[in-house]
Amino acid sequence: MSLRVCVLGSGSSGNCTYVASERTGVLIDAGLSCKETDRRLASIGCAIAGINAVCVTHEHDDHISSLGVLHRRKGLAVYANAGTIEAIERGDKLKELPWNIFTTGYTFEIGDLRIDPFSVPHDSYDPVGFIISSETARVGIVTDMGMVTGLIRERMKNCHVAIIEANHDEQMLKDAARPWSLKQRISGRQGHLSNNQAEQLASDIAWEGLRVVFLAHLSSDCNKPELAVQSVQGALRKAEYGGAVIVKLTYADKPSDVVDC
Repeated sequence: MSLRVCVLGSGSSGNCTYVASERTGVLIDAGLSCKETDRRLASIGCAIAGINAVCVTHEHDDHISSLGVLHRRKGLAVYANAGTIEAIERGDKLKELPWNIFTTGYTFEIGDLRIDPFSVPHDSYDPVGFIISSETARVGIVTDMGMVTGLIRERMKNCHVAIIEANHDEQMLKDAARPWSLKQRISGRQGHLSNNQAEQLASDIAWEGLRVVFLAHLSSDCNKPELAVQSVQGALRKAEYGGAVIVKLTYADKPSDVVDC
């Protein structure tokens, strides 16, 4: 059973990824407006009525801004772990949603999809990445992390499609007209992944079944798409099995390419 994958939007302005089998569709995060989510789904030939649920990675606004609207207007079930729910409910916008609570490290199911949440280092309460799998396909999503841990490497192995963060070029971040404290946060162990870190992760998880690596959450002023792609493609060419892997970009203002695996 194949899976269809599209990153509907990625970046500080909003994050949302679509993964679906023939029977079940899920969104990972809900950082685009409901209207924009609907529009981008339609642009890839998918109706929002075909989505069953939203699974939340963490509580930052660029990952949850339309969560309540998607539940109330579109009837989407909402899934998160207890730490993320607690953090969300401390805010003023999202109260008393009928949460489906998962436990990080334990598999749960939505329709015919298996969802495996795993811990990642990021500056939020209990952030996770996800492995989404069917009987024959496996997709890994890990887009906000300050460093690559052994657990991340282990969980992202044997994926047919991997969505990984390539947030910044290290030199461009150093040279950027940003406060030093923000630069430290981004480059810290709970911040965001650099191109160099992304290339190492891609190289580490390459195997004969890996078809596509999507590069996500690229900074608009501290990275360039060509730098990120060049970096990761170069590392994959040197890695065993990496030569056949396609590296694709994701975008803040439009959906990525659609991939079936």
